[in-house]
Amino acid sequence: MSNYSLVADLHCHTITSSHAYSTITELANAASELGLVALGVTDHGIAMSGAPHLWYFTNLKDLPDYILGVRVLRGVEVNIMGFDGRLDLENDILEKLEVVIASMHGGLMPAGNIEQCTAAWLAVAENPNVDIIGHSGSPEYEYNYEAVLPVIAKNKKAIELNEHSFKVRKGSIDNCRQIALLCKRFNVPVAVNSDSHYHDSVGLFPNCIQMLDEINFPSELIINSSVQNMNSFFSKKGIRF
Repeated sequence: MSNYSLVADLHCHTITSSHAYSTITELANAASELGLVALGVTDHGIAMSGAPHLWYFTNLKDLPDYILGVRVLRGVEVNIMGFDGRLDLENDILEKLEVVIASMHGGLMPAGNIEQCTAAWLAVAENPNVDIIGHSGSPEYEYNYEAVLPVIAKNKKAIELNEHSFKVRKGSIDNCRQIALLCKRFNVPVAVNSDSHYHDSVGLFPNCIQMLDEINFPSELIINSSVQNMNSFFSKKGIRF
């Protein structure tokens, strides 16, 4: 039996990302049925093909805080667009959102060498509006983990361990394990997320949990492992669960 029981899923997509297939309410219902306290609604930033329009993000304030008893965090998976760490949403938009995940995606972020990708992540780490570093194990964007991870921790951000990568980014799996081991070594917070594109995968992280069990990862470093950890991580935004 696993040592981990997670209370939130902070990375989920809705039908406004055209390659996802569930509504916000369907995601919240799935989270509610699992007893999760929170759900991150994090559709793709505007540069991705099929992503929502800018006004989708500016209008997220119209969502209720709770749907079916689940705290719905208004967020985005913002796209990193260059080695200077620039993003596809401006900071005046990002600072109004409750959870911001920054990720590199093929076709938007140019492929680069380790030094270039390291520079990009270090720049993102210094952005005060980014909360979570998304699925950063992609071989296409390999970076110097030992240089970046301590800076992530210093800036009170978390590294994502992404369940969806085990399905669609299988070349990332060894890197994800290495990242998790280094997070354990350097005391870097992690967020275990589904990256759900359909509601039946919300809150389910079997491959991530197995990996964490295998390396005896400390649950206190997982920001969504308890309400207490969630409250601590999101206190900078005045959010409590």
